Order: sequence, then structure tokens, then C-alpha cells
Amino acid sequence: MKIAVIGTGYVGLVAGACFAEAGHDVACVDVVPEKIEMLERGEVPIYEPGLSGILERVREAGHIAYTTRHADAVPGARVVFIGVGTPESPDGSPDMRYVFQAVEDVLAAATGPFILVLKSTVPVGTAAKVKAVCAEKGRFPVDVVSNPEFLAEGRSVDDFLRPDRVVIGTDSAKAFKVMEELYRPFTINQRPIIRMSNVSAELTKYAANAMLATRISFMNEIARLCDAVGADVQSIAEGIGTDRRIGRPFLYAGCGYGGSCFPKDTQGLMHVGKQAGVDMTIVKAVEAVNDAQKMVLVERVLERFGEDLAGLTFTVWGLAFKPKTDDVREAPAEVIVRELLARGAKVVGCDPEGVENFRRAFGDTMQYEADPYRAARGADAVLLCTEWYEFRAIDFGKLRAVVKEPVIFDGRNVLDREAAREAGFEYRGIGLAPLA
Repeated sequence: MKIAVIGTGYVGLVAGACFAEAGHDVACVDVVPEKIEMLERGEVPIYEPGLSGILERVREAGHIAYTTRHADAVPGARVVFIGVGTPESPDGSPDMRYVFQAVEDVLAAATGPFILVLKSTVPVGTAAKVKAVCAEKGRFPVDVVSNPEFLAEGRSVDDFLRPDRVVIGTDSAKAFKVMEELYRPFTINQRPIIRMSNVSAELTKYAANAMLATRISFMNEIARLCDAVGADVQSIAEGIGTDRRIGRPFLYAGCGYGGSCFPKDTQGLMHVGKQAGVDMTIVKAVEAVNDAQKMVLVERVLERFGEDLAGLTFTVWGLAFKPKTDDVREAPAEVIVRELLARGAKVVGCDPEGVENFRRAFGDTMQYEADPYRAARGADAVLLCTEWYEFRAIDFGKLRAVVKEPVIFDGRNVLDREAAREAGFEYRGIGLAPLA
């Protein structure tokens, strides 16, 4: 099947690569020439485990092509995916300009009937508006399908190839059959393809991310209570997570969530609720808790060192919002670094993949090191913000030899507390009971 994918970000590029891996002929379109030039050279503009290998294979097999011209990709395509960004506007609503511009560009380039698939995260009612645009400006019949993505950065390739489910929003039996055929290689092991209305599919995406964000914020609030009463949040997570009605995923306390999805989608869901006259009380609380949680390590630094941090050096391990990605958007480290710098501290950051993206925001206001031990040289404290494996397996004896003060603030509760204590470190986690 010939497929066109508009947008080569996390959503579009992963989808295009995986469909090409399944043997389809895919043409990827992006309006940024530099991204297309990188892809044509065999370079990948984003860091995502497993993606470069697939792109290399499908390129050698001739199943994928890249272009800046819709007219080179859309004609003859049976299915066209829209995977462009929907960044957050100042009022919390998604900025839909790129989606509707992409729709118009596709309609202008089309040479026959096709299925238009909205893969971008879009607010409720978008499909209806796109249908109206297609009816007004399209020259051929167009079926509009809502197909939200549920990809987690850092494992998006695996999520696409082995999905928990595929959601298809459409009122067309014909379009659903084509989408079913397209996703069959990834759902053959009894992974469900769920058909629903466009509006239900749109809301499913927001609801899924809001639910996951809720679990995180709930456990972070419990962690704060644990600190106050002397309980242990990890024991509590095990105690409630083994309940089959609850489960273990996303019950880990830390210094807050970030990324391009949870913050934007909770804001988007609140905006949808406001438009519909429904006060999204729980979602508002989830966001408020998360904003406060991003400050928890800063609060502990100030408790330990005082309000004036001038003359002190702090090492921040982990700049990306999560491991296995270079995405620093809404990362807790952004808030933490900004607060430390504002109080006069010197900050040295370390991250396996996120340094360059972080540097775009902070420039030379801080220093950067690729090696965690070099980053910690002369530090008055180390703050772990992202649980990369490189940090989890740290040698505390080696670390003790390079820091100025043996103080660690573990924002993800992943370091070996006993090993840290044996090496002479003062250790602070999130919601952990004191060691005996």
C-alpha cells in the first residue's frame, strides 16, 4: 500500500518507519528542508532507540522516501497520515495551525480519493472541522479517520510494533477495513483494534494521558505525606500496586513528569472541558501537584544549604524528561536548574542524550559534562533528575573521591541508599523512610 506521512517528528517518523518495515511504500513529508536533508543522508533528527536501524533497513529496501513537496508524496497514496505538531498555546489549547495547513496542502496535492488519518494529538471536534474543510476544498472523496498515537518516548518503536491497542475513529466501514488491513501486522497476536466515533477517539487520547498523569501525581502527593509521617512510598506502591484493580505501572514517586505529552494533554483536556462547560477538577489538581513536585528537590537543597546558593556548585544528573530520549520539553530539570541559577549557584549538567537540546534553552549559563563523575567534580551536592541506567549503577566510592561535599538528592529513588551511606554520603530520596 502506498502511504504518505506528513510530519517527521516522533509521531510521523516512527509511524512512517514502522509501516515501511511492514512492506508498505511510504513517503514522508516535512516543510523543514534541514530535516529532510538529514534523513536523506541517513541521519535521524530525533533520538529514539531502534529507529535508526529500521530507517536504514527500509531505505536500503526502497520502501521509504523523503520530500518537502506534498505533490511528490500524496498523489496515488491510499492513506495519508497527518503527524505534525500541535504545540500548546498560551491559553492551554493546542495550536492547530499546522494541522489545518497540512490538511489543505494534502487536499491541493491529491489526485484521487484517499483516507486522511489524523495521527497528531488533536482536541475534541477536530475531525468534524477537517471533514468540513475536505468538503469545501477537496476535489475528491475523503474519509477522515481519527487514529491517536499511544507512543511513549524512549520506547515508541516497540509501542508501535507491539501496541496494547489501536484506536480507529471513523463512521466509514470501508475506511475502517483499510485501517484494519494496515495495522494487521502489528495486531496479529490478538492486540485489539477498537473502532469508535471520531470524537470518542479524540477524547480517548486525552483521557489516557490524563489517567497516567493522575497516577504519577497521586503517588507524588503520597510521597510528600510519607516524608511528613515517616512512611515509605516504595512500600506503599508495592502494597497498592499488587492489587489487580490498581497495578504497578506509573506508581513511582519522583520529582514530577514532563515531556511533550502529559503536560500538553492535561492542559488540552482542561481546555476541552472549559469549552464544554465541564470543570475538570481532578485534571486541574493533577497539574497543580506536578508543578509543585518539580520544586521538591529545590526545596530540599534550600533546607540543606540555605536560600543564598552563591559560591556553591550543584551537579544535575539527567536533563531529558525521561531516560532513552533527548527530549527536554517540560523536564523537571528545567525548573530545578532555573531555580538554582537564580539563587546564585553554579550548575553542571550531565545527560547521555539531552545536553544539546538543554543547551538551546540555557546556553552558557551553566556547564555541561558527558561523564557523570567529571560533572560531579567539586560539587557541593548531586541532584538526580532522570533515571538513566548510567546513573543507577554509579560507583559511590569513585564519586566520593571527586565531590566536594558527599550529598545526594535522588529525585527518582533509583540509587542504592545503603551503598551511598556506606560511602559516606548524605542521601535524600522522595518519600522514603529513613534507613535503620
